[in-house]
Amino acid sequence: MTDAVADLLSYIDRSPTPYHAVEEARRRLQAAGFRALAETDLWDLSPGDRHCVVRGDGSLVAFEVGTAPPTEAGFRVVGAHTDSPNLRLKPLADLAAEGYRQLAVEPYGGLLLHTWLDRDLSLAGRVSLREAEGGTRTVLVDFDRPLLRVPSLAIHLYRELREEGLKLNPQQHAVPVLGLEDAPPLPELLAGELRARNHGDVAPDDVLAFDLMTYDVQPSAVAGARGEFVHAARLDNLASCHAGLSALLEAGTADTPDFTRVLVLYDHEEVGSRSAVGAAGPLLADCLERIVAGYKGGSPQGLPRATARSALVSADMAHAVHPNYADRHERGHRPVIGRGPVIKHNANQSYATDARTAALFRSACAAAGVEPQHFVTRSDLACGSTIGPISAARVGIPTVDVGNPMLSMHSCREMSGSADVAPMIRVLREFLGDAVRG
Repeated sequence: MTDAVADLLSYIDRSPTPYHAVEEARRRLQAAGFRALAETDLWDLSPGDRHCVVRGDGSLVAFEVGTAPPTEAGFRVVGAHTDSPNLRLKPLADLAAEGYRQLAVEPYGGLLLHTWLDRDLSLAGRVSLREAEGGTRTVLVDFDRPLLRVPSLAIHLYRELREEGLKLNPQQHAVPVLGLEDAPPLPELLAGELRARNHGDVAPDDVLAFDLMTYDVQPSAVAGARGEFVHAARLDNLASCHAGLSALLEAGTADTPDFTRVLVLYDHEEVGSRSAVGAAGPLLADCLERIVAGYKGGSPQGLPRATARSALVSADMAHAVHPNYADRHERGHRPVIGRGPVIKHNANQSYATDARTAALFRSACAAAGVEPQHFVTRSDLACGSTIGPISAARVGIPTVDVGNPMLSMHSCREMSGSADVAPMIRVLREFLGDAVRG
């Protein structure tokens, strides 16, 4: 196992939710010298300054200010998303049925629901608590142990499964079991867990609200006859978050370029990005505008001048050709796990790639000694999308959509290539370096 693969597995296992993914990214950034900025601060920036900003706990922007004003040198931006499809708790989650304690959940994003059956699941997320004198505070929580299970129905009671196939109603058939009927209700369980993790003397009545989601507790692993594969939850898209973060940290060990390096990690991509912290919101535009305005000696009409000199790589995982369903892939555009980064194309702008941005990414690949692959959806199938076209439309920066190839996308547990981890980091590092020019 290479250092890059081991680090990816560690990052994923530390990041059961978008909030934990951002917290882990922030921890790594601050260890490398990036200082936290608050959105309420007045930003006063100088060449070489390195900062990170968090919005809504699940989205982050990190940047290193270039040696030249953004109006003269622009931005190099790498974007990815922190969220993954899963089962999320409803506000009044406690249920009792047939002698069991259960938790009410709803699917988040386009998950493969059947893959959540018979898994050892835990709970993680954030909890808002009552404070003395009417205040509130929000803390992260991770039970980090098997807690829940969505049990499948025995074949003896479901004989029609063989002829009709598995049919799941998410309201009826995806409700996880927490315990027997005398198990503690959720607020009591949360209060006990928070007390055990030194969050103070929390009582069940102090739990005012939460954003909690289930996750598979099985650790990430390297698999395959020769260690060719990574098996893990949330590869889509924590693998790209890790690649972008690693590239920014590695690029920061070299001389600061004239352009400003930026990493943006968004929440809510899996549900359309339309939120205050999603790619359709103002997070990236706000930060870029403030970097332009906060740079010493800023000039008029700064943001449009800066974005006209900029480029953005949208990194989200790509569809590898499936050996059992090869006919679902466009001939000639069938990425293979282990053969490097994929440039994603769609004439109808589900991906933002065009000739100029594809050429820029290919130049970064050449500088990194990597040959890219290409993906386009069959013309008779609908194409998925990502933050690329949304970010491009929101901030007006030419964008290329890329990603590492994977199988089992949107499963509870996904599959990618161990040999693809380091090359994507190298390519993104070259993009954030000074050797590749658009």
